[in-house]
Order: sequence, then C-alpha cells, then structure tokens
Amino acid sequence: MEQKVREALEQIRPMLQRDGGDIELVEVTPDNVVKVRLQGHCAGCPGARMTLEGVVARILKENYPEIVAVEAV
Repeated sequence: MEQKVREALEQIRPMLQRDGGDIELVEVTPDNVVKVRLQGHCAGCPGARMTLEGVVARILKENYPEIVAVEAV
C-alpha cells in the first residue's frame, strides 16, 4: 500500500510545487490511515486543509478505497 500511495503522491506533487509547496509521505498505518506532511508554502497556507481534504484525500481515496483517512502531521 505504501508504494501505491507514493506513486499517487507523485501525481499530486507537481500541482503543489506550482504553488511553492510539496508533500511528504510520513507513514501508512496498519489500519490504512495515510499520514503526510505538507511542506514549503503549503505548510503554512490558510488553504492547506482544503488542499489536503479536497485534493490529496480525494485523489487517494478514489484510487484506493481501502484508505480510511488522510491526516496532516
């Protein structure tokens, strides 16, 4: 599962980098919770939560329905 999530994040990464940010996979827990760290401009951006929920979580869950949640750490 971790490799699948890494591959999906590679698809999301260019969009975040265009805005001066990035994303790092911290872990995929045994119960399929994906923990990520937003970096760069995304780390302190007021819209970071919307980006996490509306983009990152949506894409990951659409591709891998077994993912329970996506959390920022």
